[in-house]
Amino acid sequence: MAVGRQGEVGIPAGAQVVDAKGKTLVPGFIDAHWHGAMAETQFIPQQSWVNYASLAFGVTALHDPSNRTSDIHTAAEMQRAGRINGPRIFSTGTILYGAKADITAVVNSLDDALTHLKRLKAAGAISVKSYNQPRREQRQQVLEAARQTNMMVVPEGGSLFQANMTMVVDGHTTVEHALPVAKVYDDVKQLWGQNGVGYTPTLNVGYGGLDGEHYWYANTEVWKHPILSQFVPRSVLEPRAVRRLTAPAEDFNIIQVAKTATEMQRAGIKTSIGAHGQREGLGTHWEIWMFALGGMTPIEALRTATLNPAQVLGLDKDLGSLEVGKLADVVVIDGDVLKDIRQSDRIRYVMQGGRLFDVPTMNEVGARPKARKPFFFEGAARDVAVDEHALDDASGYGHVCKH
Repeated sequence: MAVGRQGEVGIPAGAQVVDAKGKTLVPGFIDAHWHGAMAETQFIPQQSWVNYASLAFGVTALHDPSNRTSDIHTAAEMQRAGRINGPRIFSTGTILYGAKADITAVVNSLDDALTHLKRLKAAGAISVKSYNQPRREQRQQVLEAARQTNMMVVPEGGSLFQANMTMVVDGHTTVEHALPVAKVYDDVKQLWGQNGVGYTPTLNVGYGGLDGEHYWYANTEVWKHPILSQFVPRSVLEPRAVRRLTAPAEDFNIIQVAKTATEMQRAGIKTSIGAHGQREGLGTHWEIWMFALGGMTPIEALRTATLNPAQVLGLDKDLGSLEVGKLADVVVIDGDVLKDIRQSDRIRYVMQGGRLFDVPTMNEVGARPKARKPFFFEGAARDVAVDEHALDDASGYGHVCKH
């Protein structure tokens, strides 16, 4: 409704005031490439710890470029209806796979491509993933079908630089995953920077050497994170995080990939985070931090997680910045991220569409206070405080936890 300097914004009588003195407010984070466990074979959890962990880290929206169509779009509709809590979900649904498999999407004509895109759009997709269609003419047919159906196309290049360049020339919405060469030169920057194609290098799973996820396991005690450890079961988190790979710094090729992405961003190529679903929300911050390690300023790195993905994915009318008329997706950070970007994961509150959540409990506070129901791994055995009244009222996993 309003945003501005203190004293310049009229506050309605009776409004609840949340004191955020000394904190930083940023737009909700938008993860442009996230493969999430929102469902499994058409079963949608009533309360998903993956979704809650992600939202607790400030991920208020995500784009999933490969998931089972029936699962992901059902979860997206339930989230929009308030039936489940979690990030806003946008997705391609099932990929348009060019290799021989049980999900092969045959594209030998424009009519074939139109059939696939109309089918996926009817299920709820805003985009399609053109994945390993072997011939350029097939990828071009998907693009023309997208123009006719008003959809986006996010391709994956199979770690082939020449294929990536044809994707840029042909006008895809983005190029997903890191280029398979660590450095690029002016020919690539000039070509790419002039045609509006976005870049989502997915640093957590980058090519060419040890990737970002391994970097943060090696250099931080991930399993001790106060938010992550609240929402991810120890049986899932600790086996992956406690015993971690170590290697010389130069083996982490991902830093060079991030440096190249910084150069591309400054050449006019909108670059976005894409945590790939690695490490439930914390991976989003890893992406932001790695862009900073690659040379981005804190404000440049923040834009890769906010306005850039909103603009690339056509969501900037509603998301990506704090402006009058946009959806109230706000992250309150306990620190100054413009001085130290590594403070971005110190989340105090997350607001999504005007609903305010306390972190780390993820109880809803504000106008409609509501305690979160406990997860199956919480309670006395885990030494995690939960709301006993919520436990009494919980169904399904809650009864398993208590009894």
